[in-house]
Amino acid sequence: MTNGTHVTDTTKKDRAILVSLVTDEVKRSGINHEYSLQELVKLAETAGVEVLSVLTQNRETRDTKWFIGKGKVEELRLVSDELGATTAIFDQELSGAQVRNLEEALDLKIIDRTQLILDIFAQRASTREGIIQVELAQHSYLLPRLSGHGKNLSRLGGGIGTRGPGESKLETDRRHIRGRIDDLKRHLEEVTRHRKLHRERRKKTGIIQVALVGYTNAGKSTLLKQLTSADVYIQDQLFATLDPTSRTMELPSGKEIVLTDTVGFIQNLPHDLVAAFRATLEEVNEADLILHVVDASSEMREDQMHTVNEILQQLGAGDKPQLVLYNKKDACSPEQLEMLPLDKKHIKISALDEVDLIKVRELIQAELTGDTKKFRIPAERGDLTSVLYKIGDVVGTEYDENDVIYQVELQKGEYEKFNYLLEDFIEL
Repeated sequence: MTNGTHVTDTTKKDRAILVSLVTDEVKRSGINHEYSLQELVKLAETAGVEVLSVLTQNRETRDTKWFIGKGKVEELRLVSDELGATTAIFDQELSGAQVRNLEEALDLKIIDRTQLILDIFAQRASTREGIIQVELAQHSYLLPRLSGHGKNLSRLGGGIGTRGPGESKLETDRRHIRGRIDDLKRHLEEVTRHRKLHRERRKKTGIIQVALVGYTNAGKSTLLKQLTSADVYIQDQLFATLDPTSRTMELPSGKEIVLTDTVGFIQNLPHDLVAAFRATLEEVNEADLILHVVDASSEMREDQMHTVNEILQQLGAGDKPQLVLYNKKDACSPEQLEMLPLDKKHIKISALDEVDLIKVRELIQAELTGDTKKFRIPAERGDLTSVLYKIGDVVGTEYDENDVIYQVELQKGEYEKFNYLLEDFIEL
């Protein structure tokens, strides 16, 4: 398989054999190992790796020393010699000892799925926050495995597994690495504090926040660009965007909201990565509404949706109001389109279809708009009048002696925050 992505790295391209171990535990977990392996191919190509071959091993349990068993290691050695491989990439996470044993037996660079994803993130990070988060995740991953990565780190030529923290840092002792982790956490706390202040300021202005979430490569960035004319990087590859992007979007009513694109999710997303990116992903927690963008043309659509909902639960955002946008309808077969549920919470779209974009805006507006209520406010209570403009759109005013009667189209989330101030002034 050849790689179709543009690789900016000037070092020699890694030539890899991909390896997957299917154990009884994997079968019980419900993970589709064939799809996971297909995804590993895409991840490798996204990282700029040339994929030479794929090897699958079935065992009851993983081999504690060799992971795939001594016999399969020998088969892997013969195949790698024949094809001229430089790297073996495993679809599961390896221990430091397993990495060391495999390196010695195979004379190859040994990378696992987690390290591959971290490497892609290291290539993609562009903001200060993103760079700190990736380096923190890489150090957290490597700290317990330092003894197993000696040969990896001494290899010349760079490539996957050597980006980010760098060789000299990782060859120092654990105390140095722990110190670096502490430094990164402090930097991240500072960045997080700024982000929190920014979010609080946004909340005070009453601006509605909507978050785009979805499996990686579902088309979130394309949708953000089409809805807001945002200048964002779009590529048909996994994790094309890493840093969250927020842009203003106008609804049909003329009201402006903030739309935020978040990092794409993936099954078996490394725990260290979720932990490091929690500050970024908390944009989802602050959102008034979640737009779950789904690649409707994917054969693994249901599994991908399940993964996204699982991660939302982990983040504490599982109960947020959610609209599901089945994207890429133009790439769907008639059978796939027929199976999509369609109602007020689900819509099939193409992010490149202007009519569909109008439908998306209308759907968001309908979801955010609650009932219309009337409030009788004493004329001297300017403080309450300003609250009315925060909780929705004032669509009518009448004057009655010393009171003003306001007709307001409510924004659901905002009204819930302030209704305790207004309950004595509602007109029935």
